[in-house]
Amino acid sequence: MRSAIAREPLGALLARRWRDPAAWIETTDILIGLVAVTLPWSTSLVAIFAVAAVVTMLPFFDRKAFLQSLKRPASTVPLALFALAAVGTLWSDAAWSARLYAVGPAAKLLMLPVLFYHFERSSRGVQVFAAFLVSCVALMVMSFIVAWHPALALRSVADYGVPVKNYIDQSQEFALCAVVLAYPIVTLVRAGRIVPALLLGAIALCLVANMAFIIVSRTALVTMPIMLAVFALLHLKWRTSLILIGVAIVLAALAFATSLQLRAKIQTFSQDYQLYHDKNMPTSIGLRLEFWQKSLRFIAEAPMFGHGTGSIRGLFEQAAVGKDTATSEVIANPHNQTLNVAIQWGVLGVILLYAMWLVHGLLFRGDGLVSWIGLMAVVQNFFTSAFNSHIFDFTPGWMYVLGVGIAGGMMLRAPGASPAPLISRRS
Repeated sequence: MRSAIAREPLGALLARRWRDPAAWIETTDILIGLVAVTLPWSTSLVAIFAVAAVVTMLPFFDRKAFLQSLKRPASTVPLALFALAAVGTLWSDAAWSARLYAVGPAAKLLMLPVLFYHFERSSRGVQVFAAFLVSCVALMVMSFIVAWHPALALRSVADYGVPVKNYIDQSQEFALCAVVLAYPIVTLVRAGRIVPALLLGAIALCLVANMAFIIVSRTALVTMPIMLAVFALLHLKWRTSLILIGVAIVLAALAFATSLQLRAKIQTFSQDYQLYHDKNMPTSIGLRLEFWQKSLRFIAEAPMFGHGTGSIRGLFEQAAVGKDTATSEVIANPHNQTLNVAIQWGVLGVILLYAMWLVHGLLFRGDGLVSWIGLMAVVQNFFTSAFNSHIFDFTPGWMYVLGVGIAGGMMLRAPGASPAPLISRRS
């Protein structure tokens, strides 16, 4: 049989695979895997592979099944949030170029129903998650190398230990992978499979060590303990949780004592606030407080439907007239997802945002690795969005879309059922 396939002419082989629905399914899975692989490294490649993945679904797309799937709240709510962003351009005072540009960050939400549909039928979701983990491990190794030899960074102006993009995105990726690995590690230990548990544990420790000794964002420092607390609450007995909390405290104390980078990062919490409070200096924390105070005033001016899509920068420009130092900063992102949405689309937008987080979180009430991955994607995004607009930011937003979309599709599959047909049969 194998020799017969080997003798098949290339043209005939390509023609056969062109007509084979399974080949198209595999191609889509590969392209979505490439989205996951390139996400830690690139923005343009993510967009290219995502579009290509959608295109490869079209030849055998079951339109009726897809439209039926859109009736689920998990698909309806993010679509409604995107629709509000699009309609919100109609009452905005910003230039049309700014309005249309501001719709873009919400467009990634359109991929959620597509991923739900595809991975309810595909069996390769775990492989995509594994591809993302491998890519993050490669980025971690590169981070250590770049910290040792900064000239090897892939961009000319790079933060210490950050080969590509920025340290906030890098910390988000490493924190998510490290926490998600806690579930398979505990599962393997309980099953007596010590060697693979040690291997995954070593990977998780290396990710944490990179954040402790190379570079970490303050957002990750605040939210990672919350994610670990969720794990302990859901998957560990209280005695085990107490032991692990004690171990974590000891390790954290050791890291604090031995890492100059970690101590400096933690000390900036109070230092930045004092410089802002006493001298009105534009520190990171000070600017956030300034942005949030002004944002609340903007929201009070148009509480129900907001100022419209793309209005944020114009409002901050008006508020900065005649001001200096920290009060004169102009931005198009208040560094808080709720405020970002509320300024532009009011209470209606905030309701849709929180409904999306809630509906997606409820998808992952079950047990198992897939449920844990999806839940952590939601939990991380929810808590980090208190300090950044992480639905609309590129890398964290795509982490949410991939994590929730792929895991959600697999969870929507009927319990015990094999992947449903992904295509509509054509005669």
